[in-house]
Amino acid sequence: MKKMKRILAFSLAALLTASGSAAVFAEENSSGISGVADLDGKTIGVQLGTTGDIYASDYEGDDAGTTVERYNKGNDAILALKQGKVDCVIIDSQVAEKFVENNDDLMVLDEEFTQEEYAICVSQENTELTESINEALAQLTEDGTVQQIIDNYIGDDTKGTCPYESPEDVDRSNGTLTMATNAAFEPYEYYNGDTIVGIDAELALAICDILGYELEISDMEFDSIINAVTSGKADFGMAGMTVTEDRLKSVDFTDTYTTTSQVIVVRK
Repeated sequence: MKKMKRILAFSLAALLTASGSAAVFAEENSSGISGVADLDGKTIGVQLGTTGDIYASDYEGDDAGTTVERYNKGNDAILALKQGKVDCVIIDSQVAEKFVENNDDLMVLDEEFTQEEYAICVSQENTELTESINEALAQLTEDGTVQQIIDNYIGDDTKGTCPYESPEDVDRSNGTLTMATNAAFEPYEYYNGDTIVGIDAELALAICDILGYELEISDMEFDSIINAVTSGKADFGMAGMTVTEDRLKSVDFTDTYTTTSQVIVVRK
């Protein structure tokens, strides 16, 4: 239905505000955007193939002349915002916080664009792997490992103090699982020197430890991940990936391992 996603995103934000779950304030900034309702007629920057891209695309071609500029990396979208090439960027909230930490000329609006759940994508022909990952996720959730990994990268109390470490006696005799990702999505996956680290990288390692596999991480453009999984070049995809109806046409998804939101970043 025309503009269904747009209405959904706006309704979610309005519902959160009404329930008191998220306070929304009109903040002063140079973009003239104080919330979702102000996106009409603006130029929106997104990372190609992401949830932000999917939902922002519903604004294209509207009567207000709204346009969407797509970039291969979130960093490129943020740079375009700083250069004045776009009016705002729609991106994952935790990733947005990292960009704002490093750019004092940017800010995140209080009103969320939409909420989303992250899961792991697996080939529809490999239901056994999907079931095995779900069993591992359930175990890691129950014993607190998932929360420990998240806390190691997000928050003030334990951030950087509780990295996941593989058990010394882990059995990796089942071979290797290849994870397709886009390592430009801090804190979920990013480079620390030559090594890909982050929430998804640590959680994938913990899953492989339980299932008895070595983990290999393959870095690629975000919109190539599903193709890598469906073609067999990767066993699963993990990159802050949201379950959507379009993606479910090509791949299966595991159970959710974290919930986050898309937010709007603007210049001050």
